[in-house]
Amino acid sequence: MSANGGTKAIVAALLANIGIAVTKFIAFLLSGSSSMLAEAVHSVADSGNQGLLLLGGKRAKRAATPEHPFGYGRERYIYAFIVSIVLFSIGGLFALYEAYHKWSHKGGIESWHWLPVAVLVAAIIMESFSFRTAIKESNHIRGNQSWVRFIRRAKAPELPVVLLEDFGALVGLVFALFGVGMTLITGNGRWDAAGTAMIGLLLVTIAIVLAIETKSLLLGEGAEASDLAAIERAVTDGPEVERIIHMKTLYLGPEELMVAAKIAVPEWESAHDLARGINAVEARIRAAVPIARVIYLEPDVYSVAAAEAGTGAAADTAVPQPQDASGETARRPGG
Repeated sequence: MSANGGTKAIVAALLANIGIAVTKFIAFLLSGSSSMLAEAVHSVADSGNQGLLLLGGKRAKRAATPEHPFGYGRERYIYAFIVSIVLFSIGGLFALYEAYHKWSHKGGIESWHWLPVAVLVAAIIMESFSFRTAIKESNHIRGNQSWVRFIRRAKAPELPVVLLEDFGALVGLVFALFGVGMTLITGNGRWDAAGTAMIGLLLVTIAIVLAIETKSLLLGEGAEASDLAAIERAVTDGPEVERIIHMKTLYLGPEELMVAAKIAVPEWESAHDLARGINAVEARIRAAVPIARVIYLEPDVYSVAAAEAGTGAAADTAVPQPQDASGETARRPGG
């Protein structure tokens, strides 16, 4: 992900939500609509979330320390996870509580009847511009992926979070407009409560999706299949490596990938030549996948016996075969 693109989308969402929150609170104070209150709290939660994302992006840029030798890149995942908790607790659960409260006191909107409608329509327009910015910035890196796959597989959490928040905000505004409109038409405040409950369920659902996806990033994800294939080609595309014995990858942050591999190498005349060969392989990996910044390659000699024994494929992991009294390899039972 482009860090600048993610920051631009976050700032656009933050400015929109601050302005929307103020107008919603004014509309709630004048009209008493529970949908307006739920939406106002939703906008406050979203504003706080965007602030958390900006803070996480700033803290993730800190240099590595002896205590954290791989840096702080994953801090962006931690703040994205906190966002899901805030959205669930402050946004979703508060809206559900307000819906329950309003359902018990089913009075309609008593004053400034059409102000909530005007505010909601204006909020939809402002939120649409924020959502458009998030879509535009996401399209720069989404490629031909579907939106569902992009949200599920993106390693940088900011754009998926902003996309889901803005989408939820727009749908929530439509729910609020439905509840307020039906309350004005029928005079029954339970329509307002129903719209509030729909907002709460929507926010809880989005928060759960965000929590699940961010949890996967926190646990540690490996390279995408396309990047993994490119790394494998880079490793074996030269005389320095005969084959990959085994390899693992791990995202240290949204824009930093670690590659660790045990590689089978031919016999070299000197350690100096071996080191030069490994350096050449590392250069090819970085050229193929630029975010592969931390690379550890362990040279070894491939062993067919070890591979057949299922204990590894390197010579130093080969399992010695049992021998009989004459010193010859004993036959396995049934062999």
